[in-house]
Amino acid sequence: MKRLYEVDVVRILTFACVIGVHVTSHTIASDDVPLYGLLGLLHITRLVFFALTAFVLMLGQLNRPKPMRQFWPKRFLLVGVPYVAWSVIYYVASNLYSQSDKAPVQYVVDLLYRIVTGSAWYHLYFLLVTMQVYLLVPLIVWFVRRTRGHHRLVLAIFFVIQLAITAVYLYHPGSLGWYGAAEKQFFWSYPFFIIAGAIAADHAPAFLAWVRAHRGAIGLLVLGGAVLTLGVFAIQHWVVGMSLYHAGTPLQPVIMVWSTCVVLGFLAIGTWWADRRVDGARFARAVDRISDRSFGIFLVHPMLLWVLLWIGAGWVPAHVPTPWLTLVAYLIVIGLSYLIADLARRSPLSLALAGRRWRG
Repeated sequence: MKRLYEVDVVRILTFACVIGVHVTSHTIASDDVPLYGLLGLLHITRLVFFALTAFVLMLGQLNRPKPMRQFWPKRFLLVGVPYVAWSVIYYVASNLYSQSDKAPVQYVVDLLYRIVTGSAWYHLYFLLVTMQVYLLVPLIVWFVRRTRGHHRLVLAIFFVIQLAITAVYLYHPGSLGWYGAAEKQFFWSYPFFIIAGAIAADHAPAFLAWVRAHRGAIGLLVLGGAVLTLGVFAIQHWVVGMSLYHAGTPLQPVIMVWSTCVVLGFLAIGTWWADRRVDGARFARAVDRISDRSFGIFLVHPMLLWVLLWIGAGWVPAHVPTPWLTLVAYLIVIGLSYLIADLARRSPLSLALAGRRWRG
């Protein structure tokens, strides 16, 4: 299957936004309205990520179909091993300064619970949902094939379904019971983006050609989506009375609409890059390398953010005022994450730490 360099750009931009979300969330001043608005705009990451995941999986199964006895072991190895490894790393880190008198067996039981629920650290649920999508691949492939000729209707139905789901999450959270605290950890919180990614893969040549032909219109769509999102954010904060964070929370209807715009925008940038990419050029090699390291960067960056902000009695936040702290922390975390992911990628621990097989 020919490599889609468009996807490399989407992957890099998505993970850059993931780090932006986490850095901003941990460095923002409680009354910084502009940064909270930016944070709301960055909250597209999980939806874009799962659309990208479904797109890549479906494309692979369409072009080089593999029986599940081959597909599942490979996929779960590449995601499951780093998921467990980093769950252990983050769990140990989170208990370094614990004064608890729990017995060792209680720590083991707690760690197993966190692995099962994707709660060992705040970003690892991404991988838990990804593995849920892996389990659903046979059903997704079957469904996309069975509904050919009706994909626009399917997309419309799933769009409405997810709008309803996210509306309940935001406006009626009390009706969810125990699930209200764990909605992000299940695939059924993202049905439209999973199905949309798979359907886009089923029409990949025509879909990417359409994106290429409408980059200007997509740019205007992204601009309109940003204005709409910030408008809803303002209304929910100043009129409805929501907190600054809650007004821009990820799982809500307007973020779903905004994420749809961003997916198209990222793809428009990706197609622009792919059309101008020169094999062997220095910048092309750099983009390829960053894309390859992006998963490792995603895995390690919260650890570096934690070290930067809290180790050493919080020296950095004490000496860098907001809002500059957000920018400084972002640049430091991005740079160090790449260096560590690159080192991991070149080591025998590549699979566990970077989610890529070591090639020696």
